Amino acid sequence: MDEKLKIKISIADRVYPLTVDVSQEEGLRSASKKIDTVIKQYEENYAVRDKQDVLAMCALHFAAQSEQKQINNSIDGTEAIARLTKLNSLLDEYLS
Repeated sequence: MDEKLKIKISIADRVYPLTVDVSQEEGLRSASKKIDTVIKQYEENYAVRDKQDVLAMCALHFAAQSEQKQINNSIDGTEAIARLTKLNSLLDEYLS
């Protein structure tokens, strides 16, 4: 049985109480630190008055990273399949 843990995560100077599996704690804490780092970067580099705008840009930042990884993985997968197909053909020729 998974043990639940009550933690508090701070994002953009607000505290969020969460109940999570013990195995999720480290990932959530690391994610909140990364979010705060990106928030600080946007605040330092852009004239942003509203915290909500910074949070929206932060969400876009992480969503774009996730999408790009999926695109890269699908491209890499297509290339790998093409290479394996070619290798399979070469093996078929050799064994015939």
